[in-house]
Amino acid sequence: MKAVEFQAQLNSDQTFTIPASVIGTIPMGRTVRVLVLFSEPDTDSEWERLAAEDFGQGYVDADAIYDELSAR
Repeated sequence: MKAVEFQAQLNSDQTFTIPASVIGTIPMGRTVRVLVLFSEPDTDSEWERLAAEDFGQGYVDADAIYDELSAR
């Protein structure tokens, strides 16, 4: 099995346009297997930001004493 890779965007008519350079590598009449990969929104960074924000809200001036302790 051969593989070709290219980038494309979903067209407004819900189709993908295959570049001419790729079309030339596919024999006419052959069935092809299509795999579509796309990135998902980065939700991990949002969770990290929210966790840090929430943690910081629990900090009070009395906690400053712990900042002065040396690491052992």
